[in-house]
Amino acid sequence: MRRSSAVAHPGARVSQPVSNAAPSHPPVDNLAAHTSGDNTTVVSVPMLSLRPADSPRLNGEDKAHIMRLAEAETPLPPILVDRRSMQVIDGMHRLMAASLRGQETIDVMFFEGNEADIFLRAVQENVTHGLPLSRADRRAAAERIIASHPHLSDRAIGQTAGLAAKTVAAIRKLSGESAPQPSVRVGRDGRVRPLDGRAGRRRAAELLAEQPDASLRDVARAAGISPATAFDVRKRLECGESPVPEKAAGRTDRASAASTGANPDNETADHGADADQDNGTAVPVPPLRIEPRSASGTTGPDPAATVEKLMRDPSLRNNEQGKSMLRLLHINAVGAKQLPDAAETVPPHCVAIIVQLAQQYASMWQDCARELDRRARIVDPFASRPPTRSA
Repeated sequence: MRRSSAVAHPGARVSQPVSNAAPSHPPVDNLAAHTSGDNTTVVSVPMLSLRPADSPRLNGEDKAHIMRLAEAETPLPPILVDRRSMQVIDGMHRLMAASLRGQETIDVMFFEGNEADIFLRAVQENVTHGLPLSRADRRAAAERIIASHPHLSDRAIGQTAGLAAKTVAAIRKLSGESAPQPSVRVGRDGRVRPLDGRAGRRRAAELLAEQPDASLRDVARAAGISPATAFDVRKRLECGESPVPEKAAGRTDRASAASTGANPDNETADHGADADQDNGTAVPVPPLRIEPRSASGTTGPDPAATVEKLMRDPSLRNNEQGKSMLRLLHINAVGAKQLPDAAETVPPHCVAIIVQLAQQYASMWQDCARELDRRARIVDPFASRPPTRSA
């Protein structure tokens, strides 16, 4: 493992090598090979340049675990960070513990991959070491991986999420039964296998009929099936049975129908829904309305009083960027008192435009609040903060 003493804010993206077994689906038993953007070089970065993780933990970070890490005298291991977004992939507990220790920088290793692969890696890292994920965490993570990586087999997802393959199969059936499914799955070894194995079994039967003395490995390789499946085909042919089990045939028929959205049991099952859609009338959408609200109806401290307190803070008023923020806050605090009267004077033909502008401004402030909340989580992990609402 190499180490560098400092690093500039990273932004370059490294191309990912392609596996020779399956170009878009390399082995998933070693996720470093699956999303091979790992860099073993350890670098030190400012903690405030990092963004909190898209954590698989449904209840967030464990404060007791953070305290244990902060009180330990040993150095904290490097955390894993996405190079492009500077988002923490694995190590939020260590990052918050470092903040409690008073550190301004932290050791990281960089990773490169898309958003779905980043979450996949985060799940695997949290399953294999550190504070264990709860069963609810692992089930939720599996459901999300099924949606983002439907081509992965149940065993591959189960290994990543720390669940049994049967559990993953049940989650897949519940969460994606109506969604189109790929016709192949990628196993833990990176090999692509069809969901419908009938074609491979029939091909193996043809090869065995043509070359009865051929080895099972050669037959399996030529037919695209496993040696165990080739052995089963040979045994069935010797017993005078069909190479395709009846249960497997029925199951693959249903899987094929699900992948195309068909219903083999009831071809007219969707007719009622179609008729309702065709004969139904459009539901009118109520017009947007501005409902002025008095200052006394708002929750929390008076914005004007809070801004006045901030304007006395020298860390804000003694630099240009701080002054700009104070001016924006002051304008909003003063304008908030005028909004109810101003809303009543808006002419009807301008209402829709002003509603759109107000929503855009609100979204901008929500984005700003979320970004500041991310920084606050790192600077002071245990501070109580009001919830940040989505825009």
